[in-house]
Amino acid sequence: MTVALTFPGQGSQQVGMGQALAEAFVPAREVFEEVDEALSQHLSRIMWEGPPEDLTLTENAQPALMAVGMAVFRVLERECGLDMAKVGFVAGHSLGEYSALAAAGTFSLADAARLLKLRGRAMQQAVPVGEGAMAALLGLDLAEAAQVAEEAAGGGEVCQPANDNAPGQVVVSGHREAVERAIEIAKEKGARRAILLPVSAPFHCALMQPAADAMAEALAEAEMRDPAVPLVANVTAAPVTDAAAIRDGLVEQVTAMVRWRESVAYMAGEGIGRMLELGPGRVLSGLARRIAPDVEAIAVGTPEDIEAVADRL
Repeated sequence: MTVALTFPGQGSQQVGMGQALAEAFVPAREVFEEVDEALSQHLSRIMWEGPPEDLTLTENAQPALMAVGMAVFRVLERECGLDMAKVGFVAGHSLGEYSALAAAGTFSLADAARLLKLRGRAMQQAVPVGEGAMAALLGLDLAEAAQVAEEAAGGGEVCQPANDNAPGQVVVSGHREAVERAIEIAKEKGARRAILLPVSAPFHCALMQPAADAMAEALAEAEMRDPAVPLVANVTAAPVTDAAAIRDGLVEQVTAMVRWRESVAYMAGEGIGRMLELGPGRVLSGLARRIAPDVEAIAVGTPEDIEAVADRL
């Protein structure tokens, strides 16, 4: 059975994530040590001890989530016989794209950590706290959500679809006032729920252009190799195997919508029978079951998860 590896994005972080992996597996412990060294920061201590508000800081959450995903990947690869020759695609939700690229060999682990630290800081600094917001519109499809966002934007304010996560689950992002208008418009148009998300910045919209500029500069200097397996990119929902094209996509990704529903549907259509979500939480596995119910979706984030999936690799 052909497998796809997927890696979660921001929101899946939780204090304690990865600690049991580090205690149980040497390859996992080595990942956390390497990330700490690359960042000159005891990030693993924040991950395991908190406080939650420090872990939730975008500049910490992004490299931390990548570290856990890569810790799981290294254990599966070195101790459980995961063979990249049997992996059809890698993909990651937003920051998870960097995790996917580290697994596929495009970035070194240290470079992925440093890039995500910079990315998180740049995204946080792009918009003053309180000026932006994101909201989940549940029960509307992408076309309906895009119409809501267009109606809500006005007077120079931004509101646009940021994540097309699954059928009936679209996130919009932009100026706070516009996003709040979008919530009311969505309810009028029959949304099942429309709620503000507890995020610190309006990700994946035009307001993130300063962060995109910062990433363009950083990625221009980063060492990148063609991935060992195709990446299904957030911005195109299509496979890419060229490092230069991946670089362009990572810059565009900062301001563009994450096309996750289409990405999962593409992989399923290409014959992927099993999707492994590597990292904390089970968000992507839940989305995969809604998008492609015939695909086996398995979350792998703990020693117990690894034990359960090891004999199926």
